[in-house]
Amino acid sequence: MTAREPTILATSGGHRTGGRTRVAFDALVHHAVDLSGAHGRRPRLLYVGTAIGDAEHFTARMTEAARVAGFDLTPLHLLPMPNVEDVEETVLAQDVVWVMGGSVVNLLAVWRAHGLDRVMRRAWEAGVVLSGVSAGSLCWYLGGATDSFGPRLRPVTDALGFLPYGNGVHYDVDEGRRPLVHRLVADGTLPAAHCTDDGVGLVYRGTELVEAVAEMSGKGAYVVHRDGDRAVEERLEPRLLPGVG
Repeated sequence: MTAREPTILATSGGHRTGGRTRVAFDALVHHAVDLSGAHGRRPRLLYVGTAIGDAEHFTARMTEAARVAGFDLTPLHLLPMPNVEDVEETVLAQDVVWVMGGSVVNLLAVWRAHGLDRVMRRAWEAGVVLSGVSAGSLCWYLGGATDSFGPRLRPVTDALGFLPYGNGVHYDVDEGRRPLVHRLVADGTLPAAHCTDDGVGLVYRGTELVEAVAEMSGKGAYVVHRDGDRAVEERLEPRLLPGVG
């Protein structure tokens, strides 16, 4: 079973420290699974770690997190070569794609080299829920603020563009992101931008933002739009998701 229509959950969260594991899936990952409609069997989750260089130690942590959560996890590595014979078949067989954070610029370059950008679009259109954290959020939009080039935040404007907006992640913990997103919207580099505090996700059906959700209380989501030559920010109050044991 897949989602009834193209669905993206773009987040600044999804992970926490586990009771017996280094990493556990928090409520946002579980919500991505719920959005897929995968019930009555073990959900199939594709983990994509391109943005952190397909680091094997983190793949192992995510595999353990999936075991504890009751998910069947398949890691998709592209470095140094794809770890599966048929990348498209592997992606389309999943309920949810979860993309790890890291360098969105490197992610985009590697995905495009392997044609994974086109595969992800086909999966989205087929009802596989696309999701992820940080770079795994930003990649689905037109662009936003990134530290992929170094400690000083810079714009990225050539992301996949499945969602026709800018994106701001870690909005409440990285003090440079809000002013840069505002500048990019104010000068027309990006259209309206959708932004998330840590622990918040945005749900899209097709390209329409339908809900903000959170795994922590007191957090916010934001829409930044252009008004003349300035940016105006509107806060959205997320729905608090049920806690995960």
